[in-house]
Amino acid sequence: MADTAAAGPAQVRLSPGDPAPDFTLPTDSGGTLSLADLRGRKVVLYAYPAAMTPGCTRQACDFRDSLPSLQAAGYEVVGISPDPPEKLARFRARDGLTFPLLSDPEAKVLAAYGAWGEKKTYGRTVTGVIRSTFVIDEQGRIVTALYHVKATGHVARLRRELGLD
Repeated sequence: MADTAAAGPAQVRLSPGDPAPDFTLPTDSGGTLSLADLRGRKVVLYAYPAAMTPGCTRQACDFRDSLPSLQAAGYEVVGISPDPPEKLARFRARDGLTFPLLSDPEAKVLAAYGAWGEKKTYGRTVTGVIRSTFVIDEQGRIVTALYHVKATGHVARLRRELGLD
C-alpha cells in the first residue's frame, strides 16, 4: 500500500493491485453488507461526505441513473458515508436510490480506504470524508482509486474510464 504524507500523519492511499480493505457495515435497509458478500463481482465503492446535501445528492443520482449500464457491464455500486443507517434510508427513499448505502459512523473503513482525513473546505482545513471512488475487481483487489473527486461530472468520467461510453 502506498502512503502519501499529508499535513500531519501519513494518510493511506490505495493503488491498483492493492487488496481492498475488507469491511462489514450496516446498510440503509437495516442489514449488513461485507466486501466478502460481493466477491466474484466488480464493485464501484464511492465515499461521500453527507447524505441529502446538494453535491452528494447529485453524485448519488448520477450513480442511480448510470446503474443499469454499470450493472450490464458487471459492476455493483455501493455508497459509504459516516451517516447513520436511518438517515441513509431517508436519502435512499427521497431520491429513489437503487443501490446499497453503508454507514461508517466511526470512519474506520473510510480511513482504511484513505477516504478520511484532512481536506480543504471553503479555505479551511477540516477532517472528514475525502470524496473518493474505488473500483474493486472480482478477487477483491483495487483496480482504480480516485481521491478528491468532484461530485458533478465524476460518474460520467468514471464511465469513460471504464469504457462504458
